[in-house]
Amino acid sequence: MENLKNGFIEFMLSAGALRFGDFTTKSGRKTPYFINTGAYVKASQIRKLGEFYAQAIRSAFGQEVDNLFGPAYKGIPLAVTASMALQQLFDQDVTYTFNRKEPKDHGEGGTLVGYNYASRAASDKPCKVVIIEDVTTAGTSIRESMPLISLPGVEPVGLVVSVDRMERGQGSLPALKEIEKIYGLKTTAIVTLMDIMAFLESGSGSRFLSVDSGLLERMKAYAKEYGA
Repeated sequence: MENLKNGFIEFMLSAGALRFGDFTTKSGRKTPYFINTGAYVKASQIRKLGEFYAQAIRSAFGQEVDNLFGPAYKGIPLAVTASMALQQLFDQDVTYTFNRKEPKDHGEGGTLVGYNYASRAASDKPCKVVIIEDVTTAGTSIRESMPLISLPGVEPVGLVVSVDRMERGQGSLPALKEIEKIYGLKTTAIVTLMDIMAFLESGSGSRFLSVDSGLLERMKAYAKEYGA
């Protein structure tokens, strides 16, 4: 598992999806690291990203998943590539669904695209859905997604993110734990902030500390201020 986590961190770094420095988050917090899933722009990168997600999904949920839901917009390619990787790596042929930000009023209409949850027969077992996200800080997109998939015959069972920043949600709990408590979802991440800090303290990550000796201490201070 440690090799998988370090491999993913190296992958993020090589793609520019994980960067160290001085950044400001959407919420206005000053942070010493930044994660941008939009940095995966090559076919080889998005394919590899799907493989990491597939391994995390398989580890957390086994075969107890029927559908991957990708919240617009970044979740859309994540759901597609993860579903392809599940089939390629584990012969697990799941469906995928995503939402539009603006409902379509012509053609098939509606907000959802991909697998049609309403197409399941009433006698079928509930469709077990796992939400695929990039990074969850406050859990806003999950709160927006749940009403879309809380439908008859649909059972939202989990959430998988690439990185758990381990920051407080709207209350005192970490965002992912807050989502678990509110929605009853099982949550998991490919890596966490603690994994990233452990990587920096290892032989592989020490090269970043040789360039910025105060990086690790700033990350620890950030985790102490905003963590839960």
